[in-house]
Amino acid sequence: MMQKIRKLFPILSVVVAFVAIIDFLPRAIARQENPSLTFGKIVRLDPRLDHLVPRDAVMEKLADGYAWVEGPAWNRNGGYLLFSDIPNNSVFKWQDGKGVSLFLKPSGYTGKAPFAGREPGSNGLTFDAAGRLVLCEHGNRRIARLEEDGTRTTLADRYKGKRLNSPNDLAFKSNGDLYFTDPPFGLPQAFDDPHKELDFSGVYRLAINGELTLLTREIRAPNGIAFSPDEKTLYLTDVDPDRPAWRAYDVKEDGTIANGRVFFDAKTWKKPNYGGPDGLTVDREGNLFAARPGGINVFAPDGTLLGSIETGIATSNVTWGNDGSVLYITANTAIYRIRLRTKGAGFL
Repeated sequence: MMQKIRKLFPILSVVVAFVAIIDFLPRAIARQENPSLTFGKIVRLDPRLDHLVPRDAVMEKLADGYAWVEGPAWNRNGGYLLFSDIPNNSVFKWQDGKGVSLFLKPSGYTGKAPFAGREPGSNGLTFDAAGRLVLCEHGNRRIARLEEDGTRTTLADRYKGKRLNSPNDLAFKSNGDLYFTDPPFGLPQAFDDPHKELDFSGVYRLAINGELTLLTREIRAPNGIAFSPDEKTLYLTDVDPDRPAWRAYDVKEDGTIANGRVFFDAKTWKKPNYGGPDGLTVDREGNLFAARPGGINVFAPDGTLLGSIETGIATSNVTWGNDGSVLYITANTAIYRIRLRTKGAGFL
């Protein structure tokens, strides 16, 4: 009997090795930094979408294996993408031909005590006019700027002496003013967190002179934020499960906002445990590319839903990169890109 087992052992070893390889391959592919896998589909509802999204457009997966990715931001000078992995308190860098590398850790919580919640890291990211990275830091409950020497400068962490909730997303106006949203999603117990000091969720403007102004407190769960190309309209997303929506406000001459209204109702895409609309960006013609559960909606400036880029998974945010015609998408555990016919606002 033992002799038979010994004779069978080489065969069994090969079978076991083969099974191990088959089991490993999908996981290895999922964690590749440049798998170049096509993904998702395009849904076309209006002929105008063809002028934005080519018929042969392909969405590629660039990297995977993270906990929850957010806040994509393209560095024009360096030609690379940064994105947040919020639960892992990290910012990663992706560059074509070089893949992914760790850019910053810790990214949103620099305290010594263990963080009690699930989302300590940075969320929204952007670059200022000088090319410096500006971060929404969940755990530190502030907006911070990364300096050239690696130190960080706090830009905003309190409103009227009370700590902010957990800044979520941000956008610069061309005059240097910074607009950002401040829901409590980064707090360990969110809306019910005992350390929450403000009894509302705010949308703020941090003027270039350092003055912090509350623009509105009427949105219970403000999230994504972006300007129209002429900066006369500010778009915000509300993930309040009772009234999820993309909202629009007029931007007044003094930089404050007025005439808040629903740009497009998002109840159709509301998902349990995820909410609704998330980050968004605008192209140079004023079309909105807006993340939500399952994909990216594309809206015309007049509010018409032109179609969508379907991912089939929780999709958090978008940004423009390269020459402005490449849309980068953060969704669940991975980052993707798709080349379009249009270009982002601010690109020539």
